Amino acid sequence: MGRDRKVMAAEVVALSARTSGFTLSRGVTLLFAVACGTAVANVYFAQPLLVTLGRDFSIGTATVGVVVTLTQIGYGLGLFFLVPLGDMVDRRRLVAAQLLLLAAALTAVGTAGSAALLLVGLGAVGLLAVVTQTLVAFAASLAPPEERGRVVGLVTSGVVTGILLARTVSGLLADLAGWRSVYLSSAVLTCVLALALHRVLPPARESVTPTARAYGRLLRSTVTLFARERLLRVRALLALLIFAAFSVLWSSVALPLSAPPISLSHTEIGAFGLAGAAGALAATAAGRLNDRGLAQRTTGIGLALLTVSWLPLAFTRHSLWALAAGVIVLDLAVQAVHVTNQTLIYALHPEAGSRLIGGYMVFYSIGSASGAFAATMLYAVAGWTAVCALGAGISLLALLLWAVTRRATVDSVTPGASSASSPS
Repeated sequence: MGRDRKVMAAEVVALSARTSGFTLSRGVTLLFAVACGTAVANVYFAQPLLVTLGRDFSIGTATVGVVVTLTQIGYGLGLFFLVPLGDMVDRRRLVAAQLLLLAAALTAVGTAGSAALLLVGLGAVGLLAVVTQTLVAFAASLAPPEERGRVVGLVTSGVVTGILLARTVSGLLADLAGWRSVYLSSAVLTCVLALALHRVLPPARESVTPTARAYGRLLRSTVTLFARERLLRVRALLALLIFAAFSVLWSSVALPLSAPPISLSHTEIGAFGLAGAAGALAATAAGRLNDRGLAQRTTGIGLALLTVSWLPLAFTRHSLWALAAGVIVLDLAVQAVHVTNQTLIYALHPEAGSRLIGGYMVFYSIGSASGAFAATMLYAVAGWTAVCALGAGISLLALLLWAVTRRATVDSVTPGASSASSPS
């Protein structure tokens, strides 16, 4: 057992060193950001389309949230079973393979002829869209330790932008050419990015053979990391709660907006995603603040803003300006906390970056899936005010968790530092 751990540690340390000598330019960092945004957007395309998908595939209002939930379940499975491979195999090949398979899954969704095929395809899209997290870990591993927060923040701003534009692009394309064009267009773009990334990213100088035994150790070591690192557990729970709140809003807001008396089109509903563009700015700023050792302060302010954001959101039926204000504050708060979380946990064990981020994001996926299911069910029986009360309650719980645990966790982690013990 001890020998296995030493071998595993040697493998991941060797892998982290294989791209030494590669300079992460701003252009390549931006390509990382674009690829992350494009991949993660696929998880959110369905949100402004829920009413149309429900009608076309005979899915009731109370259960239409399963469209979002299954995608998030697939995403959670991919985070645990696929993302850790980034610590074991050539990340360049892994990224290209996942993107090409993602394009195939998107094509399946765009051509689905039944509800069963649609849901299976969306689950596969979620499973493969986790290439986003492989790319985040890859970028973090290539960044100099003193710039890691900035790089993670910039790449995550691409993720934020992708999430926001997903709804806008989805709504616009659906009105122009039907909802199927959303997924088929994304499939083409995903293939282009696979080729571009394979060309510019550095290859591993040697390969670690992904045997079943080694892969099993890799997955077990992810669980071990959670058992050892209190900071990881706390930040993962915060991720679950903030993304549950995030999903409560975005998985259900299309329902009141598309119903009388508001009756907005797909394009108009999707346009509200642009109101959260401040979230992209928050991602970059949060990364820089973490580099300065202000992680706890950023987290506390972000969670307080998240809780407050539900007050204007509760007035959505009376004022679209109130909705826009709430969206801006909510997205800014969620992304500030999210970037802070990722930067802190990556610094625990940089050589296990894929496993740390993958394990952390499993909680994100659980929160997103739970929020989507709960929000659409609650909306069907109690309306929009009850949905906002649910979101506010989850946000307040996250704030209380931070307040209780902040003294028991480090205020910041020295960029690039790793624990002395092996995570294997």
